[in-house]
Amino acid sequence: MTNAGLFALFGGMALLWYGIRLAGEGLQRAAGGRLRQILGAVSANRSAGAGAGILVTVILQSSAATVGMLVRFAGSGLMTLPETMGVILGADIGTTLTVQLLAFPVAGVSLVLVGLGVVIQFAAKRKLFQCLGQGLLGFGLIYLGMQVMAQGMAPLRASPLFQQFLGALGDQTLVGIVASALFTALVASSAAVVGLALSFAHEGLLPLAAAMPIILGANIGTCAASLAASLGGEAEAKRVALAHVLLKVAGVVLLLPFLGPFIALTAATTADPARQIANAHTFFNVAIALLFLPFIRPAAWAIQGLMPRDAEGEGSFGPRYLDERFLETPAVALGQATREAIRLADIVADMLRRAIQAFRGQEVEMVETIERQDDHVDVLNREIKRYVTKLSQRSLSPEESRREIDLLSFSSNLENLGDIVDRNLMELAKKKIYSGVNFSEAGQKEIEELHGRVLQNLETAIAAFTANDPALARRVLAAKAEISQVEREFRQNHIRRLHEGYRESIETSEIHLDVLTNLKRINSHITAVAYPILERD
Repeated sequence: MTNAGLFALFGGMALLWYGIRLAGEGLQRAAGGRLRQILGAVSANRSAGAGAGILVTVILQSSAATVGMLVRFAGSGLMTLPETMGVILGADIGTTLTVQLLAFPVAGVSLVLVGLGVVIQFAAKRKLFQCLGQGLLGFGLIYLGMQVMAQGMAPLRASPLFQQFLGALGDQTLVGIVASALFTALVASSAAVVGLALSFAHEGLLPLAAAMPIILGANIGTCAASLAASLGGEAEAKRVALAHVLLKVAGVVLLLPFLGPFIALTAATTADPARQIANAHTFFNVAIALLFLPFIRPAAWAIQGLMPRDAEGEGSFGPRYLDERFLETPAVALGQATREAIRLADIVADMLRRAIQAFRGQEVEMVETIERQDDHVDVLNREIKRYVTKLSQRSLSPEESRREIDLLSFSSNLENLGDIVDRNLMELAKKKIYSGVNFSEAGQKEIEELHGRVLQNLETAIAAFTANDPALARRVLAAKAEISQVEREFRQNHIRRLHEGYRESIETSEIHLDVLTNLKRINSHITAVAYPILERD
């Protein structure tokens, strides 16, 4: 091969790979946050999951990107392994549709698409059309890359050495599969590798028999991206990546004994070598889907047995859902940050729930437990702020920007609430414990009643935020006036008991009044959660 041919192969491959990425990014941005809703269809049944996988992969222009999303969703608890497996099978079919498009003749198409894509991207005022223009530009670069490679490879028709190489490739199937898998893992795109094979086929250089090892190897090599995405993730994320690998490898192993008849059947569908390669790629992945879809649940059980759930180590507390790989899709990232904020809210609610126990007896251990919980709250609040700050550097819609502000406000109010429980209420509890004093029976009942009202209001506020429910938010605000009235009433009751000379009331007066004050302060932070919800009502 001449230097010009090598340069054409290298440059064309680069254009092809970059075009696939550009098209995928443009179409993904045009879809906005709807990819997560599309994947939500998997809860229906296996066929819906496969359909969702096809659609999302057509948008992303990469089955590896789709499976990478599934790895992150599974690791974050958004999807289960059986749900993801149906989508994986559909994603593998979806990527073959891109290859089917690439099998069309590219002459005269590429530059038209590039020109239209550039004009639309820079002339359109609406973001949707700009993104669609980017997608069109990406497809133009894909075709241009294939055209460059095809023209550069044309002189190889007369090369006996190249003909011998193709013959060896067809004879040494396993070697060809391994080489293709490694190359696919390197370029991180099975469509790019099969597109390279199509460029050869357009010039009449690559028959179907020699292309089959490339196709099968590309199907295995594309799993490298999902394996990389699962590194350092939860066990469920690793299971999804393992499922992708096992489905592909099992499909190749099952096909190898029948490779000859499969080639003959595919060759009979068309006389065009490029279309034969595209059809083989599609038939292989459709066959895998039809074969494994009925057995998803048994396969998932087997994979779960092969890879048990990770044991959560001591001292490993941290965010569960703030995966930075979601930042490329703001709507999904905001959903993950919201889940983490609700987790933070659950910890704060548990702190407040436990707090009353520290005032019932000499439970120093309960005070220490709550102090540890507050450390956890501080960690989550800090990580949520850091995550959302990174997200704010992306291009957000007005609705997404509003959600970002609401999320930060919610998290901050809860963190302040937790600080009051830890630094104020628990300090008062320790003071009561170390002093060896007790509230009067009536005073203890009043503190517990006020605490119960505040706790109930916190739970209502968390539910209002989670469901974005104005009716619940109005209940939170209505409870503010009631709790303030009850706090004033109980304060007067305590002062009356002081005047009547109750010994317990005299000994605990300062602590008692400070507890009432801090419960009222806590309720103020709870009420602040409701205002943003009502402002949008």
